Amino acid sequence: MRSLQRRKEISRASERQIPQSGVLVFSTMRNEMMRIEHWLAHYRALGVAHFLIVDNASDDGTATFLADQPDVSLWTTPESYKASRFGVDWLTCLQIKYGVGRWCLTVDADELLVYPDSDTHGLDDLTSHLDATGRHAFGTLMLDMYPKGPVGQAQYVSGADPIKTVSWFDADNYRAKLHPVFGNLWIQGGVRDRVFFRSQPERSPTLNKTPLVKRRRGYAYVTSTHQILPRRLNEVFDLGDGTRVSGVLLHTKFLPDIGGKSAEELTRAQHFENSDLYQPYYNALIDDLDLWFEESVFYEGTAQLEAFGLMTRGTWG
Repeated sequence: MRSLQRRKEISRASERQIPQSGVLVFSTMRNEMMRIEHWLAHYRALGVAHFLIVDNASDDGTATFLADQPDVSLWTTPESYKASRFGVDWLTCLQIKYGVGRWCLTVDADELLVYPDSDTHGLDDLTSHLDATGRHAFGTLMLDMYPKGPVGQAQYVSGADPIKTVSWFDADNYRAKLHPVFGNLWIQGGVRDRVFFRSQPERSPTLNKTPLVKRRRGYAYVTSTHQILPRRLNEVFDLGDGTRVSGVLLHTKFLPDIGGKSAEELTRAQHFENSDLYQPYYNALIDDLDLWFEESVFYEGTAQLEAFGLMTRGTWG
């Protein structure tokens, strides 16, 4: 497996005792001090047992902060995020070693998982339901959240709930089709499609993810958490039978630091296979545009997302 060839690229910085039960979170991140306190708090509130994180050469204190957390095991690497298939290879090494037989949640530092009744039912409840219904994977829509007004002028204090700042989303401009190779429901649309890729919708970001998986040997993500092998694990959305529960990853990318991060990415070119195609996208973010429009919807909670059909309850709860 190509991922194992990169296991020597990551070095252990701190390793805590990993509980024998409960959901494990895996993440790769770089320079996320603005988000990390709330991100940890969000997943702790959902009952995460332990965090296994690869820090990719942060220089803002992220690695130092994470190394001090009692429920975080930390690895570091200066190597190429892009060459590691955007961190997938590094995390796969850790998932093979620590995650086999466990429910593993793979999320970025700008992704906050919610699902029906997630404010009252934690991940252990959700995974018990998935186990009881014979499902080994759980699907989500990645929902881009944004402020009203120019992104760079939004007010945000490090450590606060980012959803209080990026409180708006596109509710209904999504499209989906079955992926011809992997068989997953391939979803595109939302605010980035509306604003940045209107003339090239086929290039707009993929929004379907399968972040929560009960790992077995031989399981492997293909592109981030958008596709996974074996193919049957991609069957995570309700296509009419009314039985599957699904969730949403609230994507907090559009905090006021996005201009600086975009300028850095134009230089680093680490986040897309063909970064030249995304130069206008990054330039627009640097120019501090306003993503809000008259049909934007203010976020009110998971029941609202369920009512819009952006997540489904199935037989859960």
